[in-house]
Amino acid sequence: MDISSIKLYATHEHPCSYLKNRSATTIFVDPLLNMNGRIYSELSDFGFRRSGSHVYRPNCRNCQACIPVRIPVDIFRPNRSQKRCEKRNQDVSMNIVSSIKTDEHYALYERYICLRHSDGDMFPPSREQYDDFLSSEWGVTRYLEFRLSGRLIAVAVSDRLDQGLSAIYTFFDPDEEARSLGVLAVMRQIDLARSLGLPYVYLGYWIKECEKMRYKNQYRPLQAYINNTWLTFD
Repeated sequence: MDISSIKLYATHEHPCSYLKNRSATTIFVDPLLNMNGRIYSELSDFGFRRSGSHVYRPNCRNCQACIPVRIPVDIFRPNRSQKRCEKRNQDVSMNIVSSIKTDEHYALYERYICLRHSDGDMFPPSREQYDDFLSSEWGVTRYLEFRLSGRLIAVAVSDRLDQGLSAIYTFFDPDEEARSLGVLAVMRQIDLARSLGLPYVYLGYWIKECEKMRYKNQYRPLQAYINNTWLTFD
């Protein structure tokens, strides 16, 4: 399928979720499109992301702050802080599962949203929102469970693209904040992509002025999609 023929629909302007006093517009891929892993993979190379079954991209008239970024795994070099994170979490095991529709997984998500993101769009959490947002789509989604002595402490939602892994979302036990489990989840996805022979890990949008998104700039080298071209920054 020629992706240039895909219909896109734009939202009305709405308050930006990341930058205060800004308005945002989002374009969505036609929900009636017979989406599959190949089309989704191609769209990811043009800066699109997935939220539930919706594939979207920011399209703001007067703002270009949301920059798609990805990690080229073969040349990635962990910094000192990332190395310490790996060492600190040697006692954490990782397992890949195909579903997180259990009370155990939802309880962790609910606690994470309530304690870490009570000011965000996903508060208050609900089981329906959880299922819709973190759903498994088009046969490409897997879930990375992180456990400490058998106790679930983090989950990373990861989509396998033709050219890499897309890090969709990570949630974790707020009591384990000192472990930097968000960093660990990215590092483990880098390792997984490398083991699968996939060249990239997609991190979504980096937003310089948004503190919650700045962490993505810590993975170097990093590629950014600017003016329809992926550029590498060391």
